[in-house]
Amino acid sequence: MITFVSIMSQFDYIKDIAKYGLENDQEKLLSVLNDLIEHSKNTKKLNFAIQLQSILKDSLKQQRNNSLTKVGSESYFNRIEDREVGELILEKLTSNYRLDNIVADNTVIHSLQYFIEEHQKAELLRKFDLPIANKLLLHGPSGCGKTLASYVVAGELDKMMVVVNLGAIVSSKLGETSKNLSKIFRKAASEDCIIFIDEFDSLGKVRDYSQDHGEMKRVVNTILQLFDYLPQNSIVIAATNQKEMLDEALLRRFDFSIGFNLPKEREIKELVLLTLKNGNFSFDSKIKANKVIKNSIGLSYYSIQKTLVTAIKRSLFAINNPENIISAKIDTSIWQKLIDIEKESIGV
Repeated sequence: MITFVSIMSQFDYIKDIAKYGLENDQEKLLSVLNDLIEHSKNTKKLNFAIQLQSILKDSLKQQRNNSLTKVGSESYFNRIEDREVGELILEKLTSNYRLDNIVADNTVIHSLQYFIEEHQKAELLRKFDLPIANKLLLHGPSGCGKTLASYVVAGELDKMMVVVNLGAIVSSKLGETSKNLSKIFRKAASEDCIIFIDEFDSLGKVRDYSQDHGEMKRVVNTILQLFDYLPQNSIVIAATNQKEMLDEALLRRFDFSIGFNLPKEREIKELVLLTLKNGNFSFDSKIKANKVIKNSIGLSYYSIQKTLVTAIKRSLFAINNPENIISAKIDTSIWQKLIDIEKESIGV
């Protein structure tokens, strides 16, 4: 006897979600959404599952908040805090990036690997009462992969990342910056996610206000306390172009401090290979391309990849009937001109 097992595809779930949503049948809608989350986990679409869970959780919380709330009750104050925290978050995201998506020197790659491994093998560390590194500082010139590295950590660990709106956190009001930071860290600790603070040195802007040294000291002390009490399953990643602006006590609190540098010839070649990995494009002259690579030294990863992608597009536009081709040659002279312009614009 043969038994046929009905296996729903993702499209079937989407059709049911549309059907129950239009019928306003919340019970069945929630059931299908939970089934889709489990289906996504089973089919290795973990990032999609995490995003769905976050949307579902936020929606249910919003529904509870929309009901009548007694002024002064715990739920009343929780509702206010959720709204305030939302204003401090730039975005929530998940990532598909992995270690093989980033080009950097070996020291950077190995340090990222070790940091990620500590969380992947957290149970082993807990067994021997060893601490788990969860505070990561990324520093170095702009365009060298700090933000991409944070996406890689989020992707490798399948964690939601909360990108902090530092412009909304830093306030000229006495004590307000410290309060805002505390709200963000409480939120992240409750949701087991990654806090990403770009331009971490911007916290130094409080020096510009009339409170000056006193307010800066208060902010630094708050961050030190938040770092000390951050749950080990939560992670904070801070990025800065100006490490020298950070307080020494803050620097010592980071478990890992990874320095990013401008790419050398080897890293530029790896970046080019990664950019052209789909095989649709190749250089019209390898010799000329190698000369351009050597001439690119002094530029950031971002600038080099940007000029290469622009050269690809302009080479494509120069072809007659490009819609009929499946591969094309990159005009190396175009790339060279773009590199020269880029170097001149930043004074390299």
